[in-house]
Amino acid sequence: MASVTFDHVVKKFGDVLAVNDLSFTIDDKEFLVLVGPSGCGKTTALRCLAGLEEITSGTIKIGDQVVNDIPPKDRDIAMVFQSYALYPHMTVFENMAFGLKLRKMPKEEIQKRVDAAAKTLEIQNLLNRKPRELSGGQRQRVAVGRAIVREPKVFLFDEPLSNLDAKLRVQTRKEITKLHNSLKTTFIYVTHDQVEAMTMGTRIAVINHGVLQQVDTPQTLYDSPANQFVAGFIGSPSMNFFQAKISKSDGKLFVVTDSFKLEIPKEKNKVYGPYDGKKVIFGIRPEDIYNPEFPSTGIKAAPVECKVDLLELMGDEIYVYLMSGSHDLVARVDPRSKYTLGSKVQMAFDMSKFHIFDIEQNPENPIAIR
Repeated sequence: MASVTFDHVVKKFGDVLAVNDLSFTIDDKEFLVLVGPSGCGKTTALRCLAGLEEITSGTIKIGDQVVNDIPPKDRDIAMVFQSYALYPHMTVFENMAFGLKLRKMPKEEIQKRVDAAAKTLEIQNLLNRKPRELSGGQRQRVAVGRAIVREPKVFLFDEPLSNLDAKLRVQTRKEITKLHNSLKTTFIYVTHDQVEAMTMGTRIAVINHGVLQQVDTPQTLYDSPANQFVAGFIGSPSMNFFQAKISKSDGKLFVVTDSFKLEIPKEKNKVYGPYDGKKVIFGIRPEDIYNPEFPSTGIKAAPVECKVDLLELMGDEIYVYLMSGSHDLVARVDPRSKYTLGSKVQMAFDMSKFHIFDIEQNPENPIAIR
């Protein structure tokens, strides 16, 4: 087992900067998820670790060993690809055993490892089938099994669930998490799906435009995002953002937009007081905007007048898409709410859970004010 360290890693493709000064450490036995939008550099970072791409500068370590110049086959890693990459003419057993045969491992040991992996993944009855006789979920398990039999120091997963349907993704997500708990090995998992990231990772590294935005536990990323990008990427539906201004009046502090004015709780005046008169980004999550007819106990809410633009019935809740002045926003409300399209409603903003970002310090990606 081993930790993994990226130390100021840069990867360029010609003039394109795919990975920009990436530095962080993945602890031994940790399940770390690299998440970000398509084209952000997360898969490139994974391929650099695997040795499939040569880094432009920086250092990558597996354990205490620098692996920059070590061939992929000698890095003691195993990678599971999005496309499964199974040999169509081989049986499941032959696919899983192929890498071990190349290493000239004894037949008895190969049989032992394949049987053990098949039992872990519950595919013992599939060992004599060809890939074309398997479902997508079964093929993905075989691909994972092929990685398990190698008993590597580090497992790498490159968007392994993206070809599966929604129900199967949930099931396989659970299986991979349980696999990590049983193998107690370092897992590094790449996805653009923030739900996968939040439910699977012990920590999440958020990347955008090749730059690391924040590395932390799922709950910390959700509760205390470092900047507007992280705040908008983590959470579904994503956080609502408003151009705003901090304003002080009669000893009270307010966040003011062109359509509403909300008082900031007194206990947060020390944090936001220095921003009096400054432009900011005000953010609040959909779950923190609710129907005042069904209040949450103990919440100090501020009413905001809105117009209902669209309704999405989810069964256990309703996504209400609203307009407040020139602002679009979405709220997650109690399913008992009786809203109609085009109606004017009062929505309650939970002012104990808002976020404010400093637009002046970094206009492109405002930093969270804490």
